[in-house]
Amino acid sequence: MAKGETGAVLEVVRAGIQTTVQDLGRIGLRHLGVAKAGALDRYSLILANRLVGNADDSAGLEIVVGPMVLSFTRDAQIAICGADFDASLDGVSVAPGWRIRVRAGQVLRLRGAMKESRAYLAVDGGLDVPLVLGSRATDLQAHMGGWQGRALQNGDRLPLGEAGLSRKAIGVLQRTWIPEIRAIPGPEYEEFSCASRKAFWQHAWKSSVQSNRMGLRLQGSVLQREAQYDLLSHAVFPGMVQVPPNGQPIVLMADAQTTGGYPRLASVIGADLWKLAQTPPGQHFCFVQCDHAQALEAQERWSSELALLAWGMQRT
Repeated sequence: MAKGETGAVLEVVRAGIQTTVQDLGRIGLRHLGVAKAGALDRYSLILANRLVGNADDSAGLEIVVGPMVLSFTRDAQIAICGADFDASLDGVSVAPGWRIRVRAGQVLRLRGAMKESRAYLAVDGGLDVPLVLGSRATDLQAHMGGWQGRALQNGDRLPLGEAGLSRKAIGVLQRTWIPEIRAIPGPEYEEFSCASRKAFWQHAWKSSVQSNRMGLRLQGSVLQREAQYDLLSHAVFPGMVQVPPNGQPIVLMADAQTTGGYPRLASVIGADLWKLAQTPPGQHFCFVQCDHAQALEAQERWSSELALLAWGMQRT
């Protein structure tokens, strides 16, 4: 049977706030002005997908604010990774980071994040929403992808792909949020005052409630750029730390625009972007300076952890 021909759906009884369908995003289209979109915490989505036997880029749910209530019309294997959302299945508590068997008609409730910010739900077979420009990710700014280009609403019925084979229970270690974010100095780094450069690395920063999927707005020391000339628009990408005129940095996230004109003070390394995705409003953290070699080493370690997980699952 081809994917999507089962007629099975995931029923959204209560949608929560800004729950979206996400995969790993749209690759290779930024030169056309198309944002990447996709899961802000890619690692957690990949873990959840691997736990239920999906391809890494299968579509799942990114859940930000509960409570959320879901019902299944077929038997399924699910996994919840990322933030602990105090989940229960028909009133029985279920742990994050494990493969969970669900029977048709059962109800999954996710009350809200105990700490951190985002949970990722994967269902075996994936969410079989339409592909848009090669991805099922929701781009809230462009109103495309995901489910009708928007956040989920009560009553939505998301089509499920074909169920996978039954597997025994298996879990993965949940990562611990560490309040240190590694970053590399950016193209305009030397244009900031010596005091501002020191403050960026030495002072604590706090995420603002005005943050969204486009960018994480930070509150802390006011950073000052000494150069007086205006910058031409330039390419930007997720992880870039821009500093607008008010001196409060913005870290670009998955739905960020493809070009910008603010000075680029630094760039968060790819292996640590998940930490920013899981930073609750008001949470303090610090930036730690690293170089390109250290960034590549961190990425290789991240990839090795996923490869080890894949090897372990093949042996279950």
